Amino acid sequence: MDRDGIDDNQIISRVLEGDVDAYEWLLNKYKSIVLNILKKRLPFEQVEETAQVVFIKAYQSLSTYKGTSEFKNWLSSIAVKTCYDFWRKHYRNRELPMSSLSEKHEEWLEQALSDQSNEVLLEKGKEVEAKEILDWALNKLSLEDKMVLELVYLEGFSNKEASNLLGWSVANVKVRSFRSRRKLEKILKDVYQK
Repeated sequence: MDRDGIDDNQIISRVLEGDVDAYEWLLNKYKSIVLNILKKRLPFEQVEETAQVVFIKAYQSLSTYKGTSEFKNWLSSIAVKTCYDFWRKHYRNRELPMSSLSEKHEEWLEQALSDQSNEVLLEKGKEVEAKEILDWALNKLSLEDKMVLELVYLEGFSNKEASNLLGWSVANVKVRSFRSRRKLEKILKDVYQK
């Protein structure tokens, strides 16, 4: 029940009965949640357009919403899957040469590689630069591996929450996140050992 005393299920029933204008209420209520999900996973210039796609998909499949979980979770799942579809369609070349790093990042990586001690690496590495190196390494993974790592390890979703968002079984999320983490570790070790 909303603070205005309006239940999402009541609004959904109205929309399904033909009151298409009632959908605007859901759009306004959940717009910020959808935008936050998209901002974490997409290039900034794609967020608004993709948000529209999410709400269109949700509207078109509203009749499939069973009401067994919160509408917010159902809509969040559509948002994550739409991000997945976006990257599947626009996924960049997986073979990224070292020259694709900026000069500043190449210098940082060279310095990090020349220092054998992890303590020295951590002291010299800045959070922003480390994040960009991590993003670079994540982009070398498959889309599925990248999504599960981001959800479970970077955003702190439980395995169950991630499975709901991705539409996978909990067991699949556990296995995939474990294997994906190992792949990421290998990518980073290979870079640092060169």
